[in-house]
Amino acid sequence: MAQNTSTITPPVEASPIVCYAPTMITTNGVWQGDNPLDYSLPLFILQLTIVVIVTRVLVYLLKPLRQPRVIAEILGGVILGPSVLGRNKTFANTMFPLRSVMVLETMANIGLLYFLFLVGVEMDIAVIKRTGRKAISIALGGMILPFLIGCTFSLLMQHKEDDTHHGTFVLFLGVALAVTAFPVLARILAELKLINTEIGRISMSAALVNDICAWILLALAIALAETDASALTSLWVILSSTAFVVVCIFLVRPIIMWMIRRTPEGEPFSDFYICLILTGVMISGFITDAIGTHSVFGAFVFGLIIPNGPLGVTLIEKLEDFVSGLLLPLFFAISGLKTDIRQIGGPKVWANLLAVIALACSGKVAGTAAVSYFYNMPIREGITLGLLMNTKGLVEMIVLNVGKDQKVLDDASFSIMVISALMMTSVIGPLVTLLYRPARRTVAYKRRTIQKSKPDGELRILTCIHTPRNVPTIINLLEASHPTRRSPICVYVLHLVELTGRASAMLIVHNTRKSGRPALNRTQAQSDHIINAFENYEQHAQSGSVSVQPLTAISPYSTMHEDICHLAEEKRVALIIIPFHKQQTVDGGMESTNPAFRIINQNLLANSPCSVGILVDRGLSGSTRLAANQVSHNIAVLFFGGPDDREALSYALRMSEHPTITVTVMRFIPGDDASRTNHVEPSREPVDPRVLTVITDAEQEKQLDEKYINDFKIRISDRDSITYSERIVNNGEETVASIRAIDSIHDLYIVGRGQGIISPLTAGLTDWSECPELGAIGDMLASSDFAATSSVLVVQQYVGLGPQHESLPTPDSPTAPNDLNDQIKE
Repeated sequence: MAQNTSTITPPVEASPIVCYAPTMITTNGVWQGDNPLDYSLPLFILQLTIVVIVTRVLVYLLKPLRQPRVIAEILGGVILGPSVLGRNKTFANTMFPLRSVMVLETMANIGLLYFLFLVGVEMDIAVIKRTGRKAISIALGGMILPFLIGCTFSLLMQHKEDDTHHGTFVLFLGVALAVTAFPVLARILAELKLINTEIGRISMSAALVNDICAWILLALAIALAETDASALTSLWVILSSTAFVVVCIFLVRPIIMWMIRRTPEGEPFSDFYICLILTGVMISGFITDAIGTHSVFGAFVFGLIIPNGPLGVTLIEKLEDFVSGLLLPLFFAISGLKTDIRQIGGPKVWANLLAVIALACSGKVAGTAAVSYFYNMPIREGITLGLLMNTKGLVEMIVLNVGKDQKVLDDASFSIMVISALMMTSVIGPLVTLLYRPARRTVAYKRRTIQKSKPDGELRILTCIHTPRNVPTIINLLEASHPTRRSPICVYVLHLVELTGRASAMLIVHNTRKSGRPALNRTQAQSDHIINAFENYEQHAQSGSVSVQPLTAISPYSTMHEDICHLAEEKRVALIIIPFHKQQTVDGGMESTNPAFRIINQNLLANSPCSVGILVDRGLSGSTRLAANQVSHNIAVLFFGGPDDREALSYALRMSEHPTITVTVMRFIPGDDASRTNHVEPSREPVDPRVLTVITDAEQEKQLDEKYINDFKIRISDRDSITYSERIVNNGEETVASIRAIDSIHDLYIVGRGQGIISPLTAGLTDWSECPELGAIGDMLASSDFAATSSVLVVQQYVGLGPQHESLPTPDSPTAPNDLNDQIKE
């Protein structure tokens, strides 16, 4: 036995023995008797799946409470960790054994590395230059006081036996308390409908400044975090980090600019360039980790030096969904797995937790409110700003994780800070909703319809755009509306953007860039195309006849109609034009683009404060282009009666003033046989709770129709550009046949939606309606089987005031005529 020992000892002293089992990565399969959870790859895949499923379920459950996604991701980790499910030793040892932690944290940090790179790519440093002194002062005011509070409170949290330098602990705690999460804040503002308000712009600007300051402080805190490091070592870390930033700016950035110049405009970047940049992220992370700063700092700086433009768009498109949707939740989950609520034991520790939350919130609120008051902002707005600046997210989680890894924070302190971040961020939405309700000036205005708008006054139109594809037809429709110096058109162009989990979409509201600068991302590129098209239309229009104001609405599709309605009321527009949810295919058919667009249209019809036009876009280029801003059109109006048809005819009457447009008005009159079947029609009208239905008095509407048509005939008696004809039909079948017999020379049909109007002329048509929101006639003209390639504008007149209020004067209309003849000649 001794002899064997002597023979074994020399090799042990000569070289270390490394135990390595190559078969422990992947399993041979359950049929070989292997347990997949004993092998690292299958276990990691299962862990990733569980994390993603739990966080997605929590996102769905917390959505009605308007909680940001980061809350669900951290909470998911807490649930999977030792605080809840991890209390079961079988679950903890099976799903998250200690041997798997290294693989899990490595993958989470790789995801974090690339996510921070994307944050750097999306962030525009130039925005900070344009934020103004107020936003910078508010950001600094909201950081200084939490730092002072952190200095005081750190005495309570740090144990005497800890060997950590007190200054390092204060720095970590100060950064954690002072930081504001820009992406999370942007989503909260959008959910609360505050992103386009003054308080929204200030808070986003201040959060950007706060983010940059937090990154600088984080790098400094990490450099000082080594518990056994001398002052000279920390100095070397700071100097080498500064040298890394300088090299990135003056050496790496010119190389990337050279790559961009080598790629022709409009051409995709080569895979070699993209691979080189993605490798550069890893190299940057390695360098900063090697010099003593965290690897995410290198990735973030490397992202900052990527110029805004096509390269940034390409990188975001290739990485964002995979990184933020799959790998980033791992990092938050690990933060939750490290959090053990059981460590927060005893009344004293829970008192510390409440003290952290109270002091951190009050410090930020007090600092922000004080600076806001200095700038003459109302105290309520200052407190609201302070609450919004308490939003926590990714940066704080990085600070806490680094602090725990560097032994600056113990388990109890780490758990306290994670729980406090969760609680602070989760209460912001409800608190701001209770405290701050922006005053909406609901001033009544008369001209909510085209029929009531003065021919010699300004016509205000709100056009909603989903994609650049909607733009050409809407511009041609606006041009056909005959803007002149005497009767100009003010166009509010609203780009509708869905609110997603991405921070990049938020920046397009905040980042008012100068024209000619490259787009930050695909959404902003679309906004640029839309804005440029309408600005070009404004420049080529007759001087003083058209004014364009571009705007952006970022909301969930379910509440997007609220933004549209609020804007329409604020700007006092007479007509909202919104695209139909279907678009024309190459073979002439109609296909749905996004089902959510239909919900927006239906909600808008039910809640709009003015008239609405749904545009079925089949092109409106015109038969003969006469000049840059003049197009020849043949327009047909189908008149059946009711307020919607009168509104459609009013719009066509304005168009007929255009020298190159001809309008054909066809009035459909019920014949003798139609009156016999009129009593059975009500049962045919479909009831859709999402679609507004106004029950009107048939006899009163009939009188209004007759009076309006008589005045209309007098008005057009001396015009060649507009023709009027009447057709007698008895039922829906004859109506369809009559419409199909119309010449196919018309570029645009304008019809009323026919809300609440029960007519024998459309009997049976509603039974086959695919889209009831267009009405019976509009649905038929928009259907795929209708043999026409004309665009269709379905108009719904605003009738919210009711006939009894039509003669009331309002601030926007000093005199309000109640005679229809006066209205048309006004």
